[in-house]
Amino acid sequence: MLTVTDGRAGVKVFSCTTILAALAWAAAAGADVVVPSLAGDLVVHYGFDHMLGGDDGRERDLGHSGTELALVNGGALMRVDDPAYPGAGRALETRQVDPGRAGNDDWKAGVYREGGVSTLSAFNGVAGITLMGWVKPTGRNPGAESNTPEPDDSFGAVGLFGLLSGTSDGHLVRALIEVIDMGGTFQVVALGRRVDDGESLLLAADGDWEAIVPPGAWTHLAATFDYEAGTMALYRNGEPLPADYTSTADHWRVAGGRVAGGAEPGRTSATDPAGIKIGGSYPQNTVERNPFNGRFDDLMFFDRALSADEVRAQFEKFGFRLTDFRGLTSARGRG
Repeated sequence: MLTVTDGRAGVKVFSCTTILAALAWAAAAGADVVVPSLAGDLVVHYGFDHMLGGDDGRERDLGHSGTELALVNGGALMRVDDPAYPGAGRALETRQVDPGRAGNDDWKAGVYREGGVSTLSAFNGVAGITLMGWVKPTGRNPGAESNTPEPDDSFGAVGLFGLLSGTSDGHLVRALIEVIDMGGTFQVVALGRRVDDGESLLLAADGDWEAIVPPGAWTHLAATFDYEAGTMALYRNGEPLPADYTSTADHWRVAGGRVAGGAEPGRTSATDPAGIKIGGSYPQNTVERNPFNGRFDDLMFFDRALSADEVRAQFEKFGFRLTDFRGLTSARGRG
């Protein structure tokens, strides 16, 4: 037997057969873009080239969770030929469809289940999470506020991708990468919540977000959430981003004892996430909030906080070397 550190109960025991089967599944699913040493920690991976059961509106999970993803409102039209890196296939396109009215027609992707999605149990009572993926803005961001009568209103955030909290209504998250208006400047942020319905902690990358994620270009973003240390980190194209916390308070309550919801110090609440949201909030399609006009590819969610070296190694696995990949454009200048 092999013992693998788990974020919930100290250790989790897998048989060699289980691990080998998971690795075989990943290999069969085209996981040649995954660093082999990270494959066992890769819970969720969407490449947007793998429809599920012949349904082009559902995407197969290449990670070991098997969490199927719904392509909301756009279905097959959301799969576009725009490789994020050499050798990549189709990407996912999300968009605000009708900014002039309050409706539920925005293209976004996700999964939602009130009470928790059982296939996402690896993020239940976990000590760390890493989110990463390719992002390409293609239209107006932030989108026009469709829930107010004022034609010039805009949303105060641009939703990218993340995990919902265990008690989420489709908006509140456990771990998220998004863009938020921080006092007049929209910035890339990592937003983490340790305790369900508790306070969130924000880490904001320095400067305007379009200098980090240029419109019309592919950029690889990553964020790590270390609930034991009470820290987060942001990365762009494999390199750490200069960033600052928006508060010095102990929003995650890592200094205290057990708190309501069964959360032990240094671990998230002992609940399965209510789902995943990509390109906007409310994946159950009940409300329009923070739409993203753009594209995604190879979204990966790991059940621990990766080190800076591991984030860099995973980025380089896509076929880049950091010594050959610097500056503000991404994917070697390909738009």
